[in-house]
Amino acid sequence: MNMEETVARINQLYRIQKTTGLSEEQRIEQKELRQIYLAAIKSSLRGQLDNIEIVDDESKS
Repeated sequence: MNMEETVARINQLYRIQKTTGLSEEQRIEQKELRQIYLAAIKSSLRGQLDNIEIVDDESKS
């Protein structure tokens, strides 16, 4: 399942939760999908932060 499908399923489960409520299986699936999503976001952010290069302009001193 790619990230777009994961987000779509998370949103679908959220709508079900608000209307009829979730079964125990759906709650477990929702929790797992949210963990996958958060791990992907954290990994992406970590990658961006790792590629930041701090440049100190000494001519301003």
